[in-house]
This record gives sequence, C-alpha cells and structure tokens, in this order.
Amino acid sequence: MISRIDLRGDALPKGGALRDLLPRAEFDVEAALEKVRPICEAVHHRGDAALIDYAEKFDGVVLDQVRVPAAALTRALEELDPAVRAGLEESIRRARIVHREQRRSPHTTQVVPGGTVTEKWVPVERVGLYAPGGRSVYPSSVIMNAVPAQEAGVESIALASPPQREHGGLPHPTILAACALLGVDEVYAVGGAQAVAMFAYGTESCAPANMVTGPGNIWVAAAKRYFTGRIGIDTEAGPTEIAVLADDTADPVHIASDLISQAEHDPLAAAVLVTDSVDLAEAVEKELEPQVAATRHVEDRILPALRGRQSAIVLVDGLEEGLRVVDAYGAEHLEIQTADAAAVADRVRNAGAIFVGPWAPVSLGDYCAGSNHVLPTGGCACHSSGLSVQSFLRGIHIVDYTRDALAEVAHHVVTLAEAEDLPAHGAAVKARFGWKVPQQ
Repeated sequence: MISRIDLRGDALPKGGALRDLLPRAEFDVEAALEKVRPICEAVHHRGDAALIDYAEKFDGVVLDQVRVPAAALTRALEELDPAVRAGLEESIRRARIVHREQRRSPHTTQVVPGGTVTEKWVPVERVGLYAPGGRSVYPSSVIMNAVPAQEAGVESIALASPPQREHGGLPHPTILAACALLGVDEVYAVGGAQAVAMFAYGTESCAPANMVTGPGNIWVAAAKRYFTGRIGIDTEAGPTEIAVLADDTADPVHIASDLISQAEHDPLAAAVLVTDSVDLAEAVEKELEPQVAATRHVEDRILPALRGRQSAIVLVDGLEEGLRVVDAYGAEHLEIQTADAAAVADRVRNAGAIFVGPWAPVSLGDYCAGSNHVLPTGGCACHSSGLSVQSFLRGIHIVDYTRDALAEVAHHVVTLAEAEDLPAHGAAVKARFGWKVPQQ
C-alpha cells in the first residue's frame, strides 16, 4: 500500500543529493503556465463576460453575475448546521488569539544624534482571497486567509470560490456562511486561474487587488506565477504533505491515521514516515489496511496518494539521520512522535508547521489549534513561511536626518558614490553644503 525507501547503512548524502532521494509529487507549474495564459488575458480584455463564460465551460453553471448577493451570505449562515457554526466560531476565535499576537509595532532606531531610521508596518490596501471548491469544501481556508488579513488591518478584502452547479451557481453554502461569520461580504462565484486574473486585473464587478492568497489546484498556482510582479502572492501551493518523524515510542495507530488524513485530500497528497524502527514501520504498514478500508474516498484519493511516488516509509539509522531527512524534505506539516518530542522539534529547521507529540495531530492545526494551515509545500519550507499577519504587512523605512547628522557622514556618501561611478549621487549631498562637503 505504501513503498519503502531504505537510507540506512551508508552515510546520507548532503544538500540536493539527499532531497533527490526523497519522495515528492510531480507538480509542473511551468507546464501549466501556457494553458492559463489565454484564460488570464481573456479576463483582462473581456472582464466579467469572460468570467461568466468560464463558469459555464469549467463549472457547468450559467451565471448572470459573478458577485454573490448579500442575501445569499445571510441565508447560508441562517441555514448552517448549528454544530458546524459552533466549530467555525471556535476556529475563528482561536485563530484571532494567535494572529493578533503577530501584529508588529513601529520601531525607531537612533543611528547617530540627529539621525534616525523608523520602520513602520503598513498593511496592503486590498487583498483577494481564494477558497478552493473541488473535491472538498474548505471553509477552514476562508478562516485561515481572512483572519490574518483582518488582524493585519487590510481595509478591503474580497473572496473568490468556484460556483457550484448543485448550489445554483453559488459557491458552497458553508464557504458563504464562513464569509458571513468573518464579515467578508464581497464574495465572487469564480474559480481557478480566472479568479486570480480577476483580482490581478480587476473587472467591471471587482476592483483589482494588491495581493492574492489562498490554496488551489495547479491552475491557481500557475496563475499566481503568471502574475508575480503585478500582484503579491502567498505561495504557489502544491499538493499537501505530511511527514512524521517517529521512533519506537510512537503509536502505529496514530501514525497510520495521520498519514491517511492527508492522503484523503488528493491523489497527489504526500504521506511520509521517517523512522529508525523497522518494527514501527511494519506495524504502520499493517495498520494502514484496516483504517483505509474503514473510511471514505479510498479509490479516488487515499489509495492513489499512498501508492504514489510522493509517499513512502523512509528507514534511517537513528534520530540524527531522521532529522537530516526531514530537514531536507521540508514538509508542509511535520509531526514529531518520538521520545522527548519537544526537544526534537526544537532542532528542526525546515517545516511549514511542526506538531509535537501524540496529542497534536495535523488535523488539529487544520481547524482549531489557532495556527495557520496555509503553509509552504514542495520543499519550500526551507525558504518560506506559512501565511501570517506579516504576510499582509509591508515594512517601510522612514529616514530622518538633521543637517549636522548628514554633515557627519557626507564625505563617506560622496566617496562611495564615486567608487560606484555615480557622481550625481555624491553631488546630491554636496549641493546641500554649497558643494563643499564637510570633512570629519
């Protein structure tokens, strides 16, 4: 059901050589670029008409307009299952607790007497959020995108989610209900690359955004790449991943259930166990079969994911080697199920989010830990972070120098400008002192 990769014995290679040995899903964003290019440009030139045409072509719905009426949001919240509403409200509450603490305050540094540099943090003005609507419904993604944007102080927030034929051409009602709970009242029934294009270019109905965030399929990822430079993006989200670093103290029932929980997202989802215990590996393999048989989405998602090249049990000689492997892998979600798990987690350098011990499964982080579940995939955790309040803030330096403070350093500025063959840079300083720079 899941393959093995044996990295015991010989010394582990370093850097890219080790990464190349590890399982990873094929996700060729570059190849998808050419297919999304005409979609994006059609939205650029035809606006809402193109969005309506693509809704019929890709989603099988005929729309009169792409903006979701306010009454539909109200109705979705009124009709929401009370238990689901309670869960969403608690998820929102916990996410706000965590993200509110991420706010950054201005800070002024006195470099010299009379010379200061202040760094202030300014939110982007308008953000477009994307909530997927394919194999599953993700109101949790609405929360994970909207809450940090709101806590950052973004003034204008819009959300797009694919129209659903079974819901009269509107996004899924649970998505709409989550928007209503969050106070996001600008919602569009638009999916895929065309949604990113709508936010990037703007249309008759939707003003352009400065930034687009939120997970999606390969077409959404390709559209984000297409517009990089025109708009800000969070990440090119690829297939979801879980890696579990475990030793012989771990419970194979827990590990099997956690691997399956990620595999049920998508046939390209990655489920990886890294362990130095052959007994644990065999116990997990044995435990997978009855747990898979007892759940849903088996043939279309779970089995293809577990059997795919992106999933494996990786055998290593010990904990040190295991840490090297998980750092090379850079998982979106990393569980540490070892003795002294907190100390081991503290040594990890590369992961989107780390889940410590047997009582912190990835599922907790998906919904109610308070952490954010929009995380880097495809090994990008070695250089990128998950979505946070900081994702929506821009640091701006404010330079404030007096005449005396400039005079103190003017000769260095002129010298460095001339060293770079940029004499006008130096002249801009000389002009302030009658072209005779004070010498220190």
